[in-house]
Order: sequence, then structure tokens, then C-alpha cells
Amino acid sequence: MNVYEAIKKRRSVRDYKPEPVPEESLRRILEAGRLAPSAHNAQDWKFVVVKDSEKRKALAKAAFGQGFVAKAPVVIVAVALNPEDVMGGGVPTYAVDLAIAVDHMTLAAVEEGLGTCWIGAFSQGEVKRILNVPQKYKVVALLALGFPADSAKPKVRKNLKEIVCFETFCE
Repeated sequence: MNVYEAIKKRRSVRDYKPEPVPEESLRRILEAGRLAPSAHNAQDWKFVVVKDSEKRKALAKAAFGQGFVAKAPVVIVAVALNPEDVMGGGVPTYAVDLAIAVDHMTLAAVEEGLGTCWIGAFSQGEVKRILNVPQKYKVVALLALGFPADSAKPKVRKNLKEIVCFETFCE
């Protein structure tokens, strides 16, 4: 599968089979995150891999009751180690760096026949408590990972003409 096919096939999965994620697949997915570019190649991140069912249940509760998080056999938690760093354009470095890394992992998961769901709605304090993340760091995303139990629904996306401008901003 080429990357364009993986992009087209990727979707948010909210129902998972109970079967475990093969270790070799998990390693390749984490490797895809590791290989992602980052500002100054600093890789100011940690990925916390959570397989323990009780911790996954606690994370689901911390994700404002999104129960499917507990059903995913793996949850990868992306943590920024330098949340105060800001790029010259005024954008926090971690927001860009971890978006790229997590997206690399979502596409690698498609290649492995697995599904993911990027979770951005969660209690920062509660996730830090569950995983013993020091206060000086920032939890950026939870990534549920596993074999999809639901069938793919077609994605509706805007036409390029609605989202692309040339040479100057357009309304």
C-alpha cells in the first residue's frame, strides 16, 4: 500500500476487537512516530504505551467517558517534554511536532491492518495522574489502537476548491 492509499483508508475507529496488537506491528507503529520530523530534530516527546486494562479504563474515564478507549487493546499517549517552546511564528512547537508524529503512527497502523482514533478531549490532570506524568510536561493526545470491529464508512471531505487558495487568502 502506498502512502496515498493509507491516507485515503485511514479513519477514526471507535469499536475494537479484543484481540491483542502484535508486538511487531506495535514496534513498527512506534518506529513511525520516532522517525517523524521535529523542530531542530529535538524529538521532545515520550510515547507512553498502555496495555493494562485497568489503566485503559481509567484513561477512558479521563477522556470524558469515551468508552471505546478502554476497548482498544493499546492506547499510546503522546507527551510533550518541552511544552513552553514556541516557534518563530508563535505556534507551540509541541503542537506541530506531536501532530506529525501521531499522524505518522496513524498511517503506519493502517499499513498494519489496524485502526486508530486520535483523542484530544481528556482531563490533562487525570491522565497525568494515571500515568505518573510530571506536571512540567503536557499530554497532547491519546491514540487508541487495535483491530477495527466496525466497518468503514465513507469519509466526507470538502472539495479542494473550498479549502485551497492560490497566491493570497480567499474567503
